[in-house]
Amino acid sequence: MTTDDTYAPVEPERISVNDVAPSLYHAYIHLENAVQKAVDPTLYELIKTRASQINGCAFCVDMHTKDARAKGETEQRLYLLSAWEEAPLYTERERAALALTEAVTLVSETHVPADVWDAAAKVFSAEELAGVLMAIVAINGWNRIAISSRTPAGVYQLGARS
Repeated sequence: MTTDDTYAPVEPERISVNDVAPSLYHAYIHLENAVQKAVDPTLYELIKTRASQINGCAFCVDMHTKDARAKGETEQRLYLLSAWEEAPLYTERERAALALTEAVTLVSETHVPADVWDAAAKVFSAEELAGVLMAIVAINGWNRIAISSRTPAGVYQLGARS
């Protein structure tokens, strides 16, 4: 911490897509709003947080852990999320979604193996699975926007989404 108790940004923000291309940004917000309605709120935040951890998106990890806590998620489950396979705190549906989140996020490495997809298809209806898939796709896009633009981490306030 600096002497004035504030953190310095690692690197200055490069661009604010919302400021320079609001129609593009709000089109993505529209997609995000639809996805959010299609997925259980607890599962939604677990997916968003886990993909953001994998991608190393500090802004999104900060946002989604804050949002998860506001929705009643426990700190313990958030702390153990990066080791979810070893932690007995997640349901079968959550485990299937988290495995799919990892496979889709790392798609160039995994190509989403059949066993991962089949495990998710076993516990989600086709419509639910589509929502989970779109949540994973959406957060991976947000991660790439935030990382590329150097959106500063630690500044997100609950309810601050556009």
